[in-house]
Amino acid sequence: MDFELKILGSASALPSPDRFNTAQLLTVGNQINLIDCGEGTQMQLMRYKVKHQRICNIFISHLHGDHYFGLAGLLSTMHLQQRTAPLHLFGPRGLAEILTLQFKYGGTQLTYPIHFNEVDTTAFSKIFEDKFMTVHSLPMQHRVPCCGYLFREKQKPRHLLKSKLPDFLTPPQLVRLKWGEDIFDENGEVLVRNADVTTDPKRSRSYAYCADTRYKEDILPYISGVDLLYHESTFLQEMAARAEYTFHSTAAQAATLAAKAQVKRLLLGHFSTRYKDLTPLLEEAQAIFPNTNLATEGKTVSVLE
Repeated sequence: MDFELKILGSASALPSPDRFNTAQLLTVGNQINLIDCGEGTQMQLMRYKVKHQRICNIFISHLHGDHYFGLAGLLSTMHLQQRTAPLHLFGPRGLAEILTLQFKYGGTQLTYPIHFNEVDTTAFSKIFEDKFMTVHSLPMQHRVPCCGYLFREKQKPRHLLKSKLPDFLTPPQLVRLKWGEDIFDENGEVLVRNADVTTDPKRSRSYAYCADTRYKEDILPYISGVDLLYHESTFLQEMAARAEYTFHSTAAQAATLAAKAQVKRLLLGHFSTRYKDLTPLLEEAQAIFPNTNLATEGKTVSVLE
């Protein structure tokens, strides 16, 4: 099953000809999730041949324009293309009001339902669950209410060893074996021991998206050991004072957090336009956490089972 991240935009507040505002796609199974939706997201979706209508859920981190100014346009395009499937939209307080006003004064009656889910940006809490994954909010520290998101695959079923399965097992019993149960007879005696007829499932994968924020160690318990961590890195460490003042992070701080959380991989993003060459940010982070890459436009990262 797919667990794949695609970067649509990596710029901070100001876009440039080769960097778009923040937007990412996380595919889990057959579900496509859009994380933030900066200006130009529609163009990037078209560039990378992603069908708008396949997006099931949209997660907005905060209400600074570089993270959501592309949203009203994208939702309008879905409407113009006659979407009928429901769309789940997650974000901080105020997002629903903003969109409702835009559609009200534009005279737009959407062809599909939007389920607004207001997120408490101060709490770590489960905000979404389906058959593939759970999503938790991650409290960030920014100039406005802001949260990140933690995506985790659900536990997968165990593998049945067909050559070792007794012929008398019923379909419901096979299902119970897949989920780790033993099978008992009428007297409560073990009839089939799970460990004898199954093998471990493929591991579940995880992705943590840490949006605009100051360096924040109190999220370490939540992101510990994740397969892939995205953390904003607007500045180099030489501008740490500027990062602190603007409620942002440096590449070195992102790498330090990754190292302390013992994650497997780190992606840097949300780059200031002052950096035409991103190599110094990458090198700064890799000196602390070697398995670091840049979350630049078009980059695709697959997390293997």
